Amino acid sequence: MGRHIIIAGGGAAGFFAAIACAEADPGCTVTLYEATAHPLAKVRVSGGGRCNVTHACFEPRELVKRYPRGGRELLGAFHRWQPRDTVEWFAARGVPLKTEEDGRMFPVTDSSQTIVDCLQEAAAKAGVRLVRQTGLKAAAQTAAGFRVTLTTGETAVCDRLLLATGGTQSNAGFEIARQLGHAIEPPVPSLFTFHIDDPRLKELSGVSVEAAAAAVRGTALKERGPLLITHWGLSGPAVLKLSAWGARELHDCGYRFTLRVNWAPAFNPETLRAGLEEARAANPRKQLATWCPVGLPLRLWEKLLPAAGLKPESTWATVPGAAMRALAAQVSAGEFAVTGKSMFKEEFVTCGGVRLSEIDFKTMESRLVPGLHFAGEVIDVDGITGGFNFQAAWTGGWLAGRAMAGRPAA
Repeated sequence: MGRHIIIAGGGAAGFFAAIACAEADPGCTVTLYEATAHPLAKVRVSGGGRCNVTHACFEPRELVKRYPRGGRELLGAFHRWQPRDTVEWFAARGVPLKTEEDGRMFPVTDSSQTIVDCLQEAAAKAGVRLVRQTGLKAAAQTAAGFRVTLTTGETAVCDRLLLATGGTQSNAGFEIARQLGHAIEPPVPSLFTFHIDDPRLKELSGVSVEAAAAAVRGTALKERGPLLITHWGLSGPAVLKLSAWGARELHDCGYRFTLRVNWAPAFNPETLRAGLEEARAANPRKQLATWCPVGLPLRLWEKLLPAAGLKPESTWATVPGAAMRALAAQVSAGEFAVTGKSMFKEEFVTCGGVRLSEIDFKTMESRLVPGLHFAGEVIDVDGITGGFNFQAAWTGGWLAGRAMAGRPAA
């Protein structure tokens, strides 16, 4: 008789592990339990319904720099399974991926349903048994493996158990890992947008600045990249990266902090003031509101002028030196009070989870409990936005699946 494998969690990591396990040893019996009626729900909504499968970063040492937590541990894992392998895996199953300018990779169909269908078909073909609306409530070690209690009240036994239940606080995976002796780093949100109520951002929803710099005052947190003004404050890659790297710090201050923004990061306040004075000398009769010498969207520029004490209809010739300094500061060192956060689209990501030192990243097996494996967000691993969280799920799922089948990656 082949091994009996139970996988808790029908998301990206759980499905990938189930397929890898069943394909590596067709003699295994693989049962995948999903607590809801909708397996792969996060895959379906990710990337605005397009599914950002991975990122075109094929050098593991570069790739691990995109993980605020878990980068060191993932280095060896990415040498065994990395984005190139993910691309080949999907292509071999009739789902080619394409790369966008920023490196994000999507199915050429631009539909997450393509990825969902591919995973479900691969699992069915490999003989994986999918049980919906049934989760795990508890698990106990036995002489032969594990006895699990299901949310239906039934029990099941297995030789190997994989927890891939996601990163939300309510998930049973954390409780089961605790029951079996594991430490859990407290889960807190990562990848979120900032609430800012400020007249400089009012009525600018949808305006974006392609290259900006943002920093959290009083910390070492700073990022560069596109900034997007929203109805409730600021979003875009620069903010999302800040939220990922600062997940714990920003949680600890109750999401109330001062954000310093440089809308034109090629300049600092001094060099910008000099540049604005040159602009004043070259175009003394131009109205301030009709021309921004540093290339900001005019709607944003118009809001920064009164914040520096200037009338938009004034001409450049009338701007005194003190106002020039104030304008340079507004553009290159504007401070905004952040008063809270919002989830980024439906892509809820947490930092926190099973402690990394308690997992062997060659096999994703527990160092404390033989036969227990982990994959996905149940572990204290998280990436910035751009396909990195899915890549960690595919890598962890593949390594765990192969190991549970008795065919660990070399």
